[in-house]
Amino acid sequence: MNGLSKTTAGYAANYPPVTDFLPTSVKEMKALGWEYVDVVLFSGDAYVDHPSFAAAVIGRTLVEIGGYRVAVVPQPNWQDDLRDFRKFGRPRLFFGVSAGAMDSMVNHYTAARRRRSDDAYTPGGRHGARPDYPTIVYSEILKKLYPDVPVIAGGIEASLRRLSHYDYWQDRLRPSIMADAPLDMIIYGMGEKPILEVARRIASGEGVSEITDVPQTVVWASEKGEGIELHSFDECKRHKLKQAQNFKHIEQQSNRYEGEALWQRHGDRYVKVNPMYPPMTTGEIDRSFDLAYTRLPHPRYKGKRIPAFDMIRFSVNMHRGCFGGCAFCTISAHQGKFIASRSKESILREAQKVCTMPDFKGYISDLGGPSANMYRMGGKNTDICHKCMRPSCLHPKPCPNLNTDHTPLLDIYHAVDALPGVKKSFIGSGVRYDLSMHHTGDKDVDAANRRYNEELIRDHVSGRLKVAPEHTEDCVLEVMRKPSFSQFYDFKRIFDRVNRQYGLNQQIIPYFISSHPGCRETDMAELAIKTRELDFHLEQVQDFTPTPMTVATEIYYTGYHPYTGERIYTAIRPEDKLAQRQYFFWYDRAYRRGIETSLRRLHRPDLLRRLFAPRHK
Repeated sequence: MNGLSKTTAGYAANYPPVTDFLPTSVKEMKALGWEYVDVVLFSGDAYVDHPSFAAAVIGRTLVEIGGYRVAVVPQPNWQDDLRDFRKFGRPRLFFGVSAGAMDSMVNHYTAARRRRSDDAYTPGGRHGARPDYPTIVYSEILKKLYPDVPVIAGGIEASLRRLSHYDYWQDRLRPSIMADAPLDMIIYGMGEKPILEVARRIASGEGVSEITDVPQTVVWASEKGEGIELHSFDECKRHKLKQAQNFKHIEQQSNRYEGEALWQRHGDRYVKVNPMYPPMTTGEIDRSFDLAYTRLPHPRYKGKRIPAFDMIRFSVNMHRGCFGGCAFCTISAHQGKFIASRSKESILREAQKVCTMPDFKGYISDLGGPSANMYRMGGKNTDICHKCMRPSCLHPKPCPNLNTDHTPLLDIYHAVDALPGVKKSFIGSGVRYDLSMHHTGDKDVDAANRRYNEELIRDHVSGRLKVAPEHTEDCVLEVMRKPSFSQFYDFKRIFDRVNRQYGLNQQIIPYFISSHPGCRETDMAELAIKTRELDFHLEQVQDFTPTPMTVATEIYYTGYHPYTGERIYTAIRPEDKLAQRQYFFWYDRAYRRGIETSLRRLHRPDLLRRLFAPRHK
């Protein structure tokens, strides 16, 4: 353990001592008996010692499994004399840099490119604690101060910008972040396995430039080797269709069980993206979640509220990965589509830790994951999965090889609810109702899935159940890789029946997106009409924001669908995006005149009549 305390199984009324955390200062380092560190991790987020925060996961993996000495520098000041970057001096192995749990530009700007006034990953929620593009800014500072020390990037920002990508905030195609920042390597995706291997090889004396074959790493190469050569960055700048064609290979290989290396020329050298590791085994993912996290923010914050921590402090993440393949989502690009599930025992151990927290009131806020109900799911015949190139196991229809049995998930719910101190557990993550409602033809599985829907609604909803149909129109849902809205009607009937049967007064809160590729203004008018008929005044809505490494972003930028080469309409001009967004708020008189003007301009008086016709109850 190199001086870190193992005595964090429970929480006393007092805050854990600072020596239970990774050191963030030289004083804390010396309190652990260390005279130097092997690795210094710089993060754009506050340091919360919790398995949902990457600096804690990577740091504890290196310390507790690898035996290295690791310090964390959270939210370093990049604008002063750079003392935060100097304080630990030269590490023995390397510097790690990460923008944090979000892409910094998503964190900083709205879909309308307006600067946000807060930051959920900063104490007090204040903004301004990190620069735009921290991966670039931090690595440039470190290379100037310590030019011969390797700098390795990780986190969402670097992971999703590993090849040429469209940057919505600058409205241009950018190269791999390897070309924008003085990086020696990127570790993409979930980093426990590659970081241990890279650290081991650097510690054994290999130069970082010699380490070119570790899975889930991105490196420079002078010549192309085996794998798939993508269109070069220069070609993609000249021809948008080539950027779209690249993405098909990028998505397919990131979702394969055993992918191929990807190569993209940038000038006179190549960016090489090594394939992902196979999904973590249950033992491997348990080992990560069972590390000695205090599950609390570092004492340096002196009790200041960190909004992102407040959201997850009483939650338990049960698995990684998502096989939904939604066109606007980056989860599979980062975590892969194959599900890595924790054991029941590991989940219960963490739930018991939550119960010992002094401010725990008996309510677990979420037993979930990227998609809450994919726990322990995957292919029945894994040989088929090893060959599969589909980006989604659910679209256009659920794969016949997919095991959709919700029985293991129900078993977890029952076991957690039976723990002393737990009054109720809620499911706060998104639920794929198309998965829980899928008819398999296996009477036992179908019965278990019906039971899942009923128990979810009856026992695990905290007043409001949020689900994400995303749109109502099939032409848009097809581009989104989402099921028909008819399934939402079916699910809502189940929801309403269970509420009546058990005397509940819960709400179902649907989530929708405007201006998604494939969506026209008339599609938004139909959405408004259908949600009005359901008596919804929408709250959970968003204008589509293009983020690196999604199908939808490639369509937005290039105008082409990467898989078909088909031209797809997308609202790009701000006035067109606002015209679509207004339909979410048809019930607000401030928007009515604009909607009326738009529908008359579109020569659709029929939609105008349907939207504003008097309702008869």
